[in-house]
Amino acid sequence: MDYRQQVADAVADSINNQISTNDIYGKIEKPKTPENGDLAFPAFILAKELHKAPQMIAQDIVNNIDGSQFDKVVAVGPYVNFFLDKGKVSKQVMSDILTDKEHYGDNYDGKDQTVTIDMSSPNIAKPMSMGHLRSTVIGNSISEILKKNGYKTVKDNHLGDWGTQFGKLITAYLKWGNEDDVKRDPIHYLVQYYVKFHKEDQKDPELDEEAREWFKKLEDGDPEATKLWEWFRDVSLKAFNNTYKTLGVSFDTYNGESFYNDKMDEVVDILKKDGLLQESQGAQVVDLSDDNLNPALILKSDGASLYITRDIATALYRERTYHPVMNLYVVGSEQTNYFHQLKAVLKKMGVENADGVHHIPFGLITVNGKKLSTRRGNIILLNQVLDESIAMAKQQIAEKNPDLPNKDEVAKQVGVGAIIFGDLKSERINSIDFVLEDQLKFEGETGPYVQYAHARSESILRKSGKKELNESANELTDEGAWEVIKLLQAFPEVVKQARNEFEPSDVAKYSLRLAKAFNKYYAHSKILADDDEQDARLDLVKSVAIVLKESLRLLGIEAPDQM
Repeated sequence: MDYRQQVADAVADSINNQISTNDIYGKIEKPKTPENGDLAFPAFILAKELHKAPQMIAQDIVNNIDGSQFDKVVAVGPYVNFFLDKGKVSKQVMSDILTDKEHYGDNYDGKDQTVTIDMSSPNIAKPMSMGHLRSTVIGNSISEILKKNGYKTVKDNHLGDWGTQFGKLITAYLKWGNEDDVKRDPIHYLVQYYVKFHKEDQKDPELDEEAREWFKKLEDGDPEATKLWEWFRDVSLKAFNNTYKTLGVSFDTYNGESFYNDKMDEVVDILKKDGLLQESQGAQVVDLSDDNLNPALILKSDGASLYITRDIATALYRERTYHPVMNLYVVGSEQTNYFHQLKAVLKKMGVENADGVHHIPFGLITVNGKKLSTRRGNIILLNQVLDESIAMAKQQIAEKNPDLPNKDEVAKQVGVGAIIFGDLKSERINSIDFVLEDQLKFEGETGPYVQYAHARSESILRKSGKKELNESANELTDEGAWEVIKLLQAFPEVVKQARNEFEPSDVAKYSLRLAKAFNKYYAHSKILADDDEQDARLDLVKSVAIVLKESLRLLGIEAPDQM
């Protein structure tokens, strides 16, 4: 039931449809305090049309309106405040949830249209650090939110598996590497070699030249260079996939930069054919002055391609393969200007879905105030943080609930969930400073707090002895439950809002509000009291359990039934 629509229809009828229902619908507000009702219409927007003072219009609406479908309708100054019928609304909302279960809030706005999501994209032969967390979990959550809205998604892990850094790594391995060490702990030693290269090349400039020569050999298909590159790639992917498995994140494709090596000549040919390439100081560029952007450098003066050349090839491949309505790039905010250039070039090329190219920027992540850098050796490994978080969760469980079944599984759900929620609870554009101990608290704005509210709801249902509840819920007039009901009713709109803004924090913040409201209700209500509204209260608890679990799922977080 769309209660805004109900209010808009009632207001339109009361003024004999002198203003369209759609215009009225768009002006309906939610009062800041519950004392002023559940929805409000500002009558002053009708003053010019009706030639009356807003206060008089508000009172006329109250006098003329059919209030039978509402609990109460009152005029307060220029506002008409609507109090919804708590019994009818609670029954409708809870019946919808108990019927639809985890599909409550689903919509089909996407109409099975495809969206590609460029996300995570770690560099081969380097570890996944905390710096890779944001793109991975933001992209994964956006995918789940889009699917909830009826879209199909293709999660593309565009691996950094090509470039001059491989010349440096091959050089470093051949000078200082040990095969047995790499086999025993590949990422650890490959990073050590990479860091050592950047220290040594400051003292020995010839190292850079040697690295360039090895990368040229790799580009030319030299057997030794190719064998080392493939080895570095294979061991890196195995390590990455262990981390992804812990996070609960999967991908539809791992087409890295190397996949597009043979697809860039076509890009240059198209740009030349369309007359878009211009020479500038020996290099080839696309003029973007019409878009108030700097020229896009396509080829260097020596004929070498750049990132944008490869990304144009990638966009063309995705267009032809998936025919996406949107092509999302979940990449840090420092690359905003670059993606403006990419989109502008694609539009000049006439790429069909160029308008659907969207950069999904996010802020920097620091750990204890420090920026992360692989080159400088200042890295905090993501898998180590995940392991530490799981261990800390396990310790808390041992202290608070030592007899908990499946302790190891629950510790993983809580530990991993805490890290993901800690990232997603803030608007993605904001930078965050990650402090693990803060994310694992069971109080405050944390993942464990929401998970515990869900576990509490499941515990109440177990104690009630009612395993199954009727899909047709009972009316609940309990005043204390009303805030919970209103939040449950708002969930489908939150799902749409998060989609429109590509903003997982909308769901995370919603889950916190719902958990807080439910915990308050639990503290002040005797839910299992044997009276006429017990069944209705249990309907509410089950509804909360369903929606909290689904909210966490949209964030990529599991919801334990016991904690």
